[in-house]
Amino acid sequence: MYSDRELLARLIQCEAGGEGDIGMRAVATVVMNRVHAQSGEFARVSNGGSIRNIIFQNGQFTCAMENVRGQYNPQNIYNMNPQDIHYAIADWAISGGRHDETADSLFFYNPYSDTCAYFFPKGGSGAFHIRVLNHCFYYPTDNYHQT
Repeated sequence: MYSDRELLARLIQCEAGGEGDIGMRAVATVVMNRVHAQSGEFARVSNGGSIRNIIFQNGQFTCAMENVRGQYNPQNIYNMNPQDIHYAIADWAISGGRHDETADSLFFYNPYSDTCAYFFPKGGSGAFHIRVLNHCFYYPTDNYHQT
């Protein structure tokens, strides 16, 4: 069983490993924002601060899924080999570090296009805030707080 630090380092590498320090810090910030959420579904899922619960919440991070749409997902945290930079960013995030531009974001995704949807995910739980490299980041809306 992996420690929270190991899981976070693997998720950082998997979700944003090709996006340098800034991209990886932005993703780590969202994970930790979910861990420390005071309301909505992430507050319930984190159950007082569980990184593991947030990472493995059903349907949230493709990298935490071994199978996607019935097919094996080779790009998953179990196949990652984190390096010092991934552990350093995990340590930074766990100790309270936050990427300023994504500081309050609870959602992100890579649209594989030049544009970001205004709302994400479905149901309007997040409103577009900023794009950092390949990922779009979203602040929680009132809809989120009712989840």
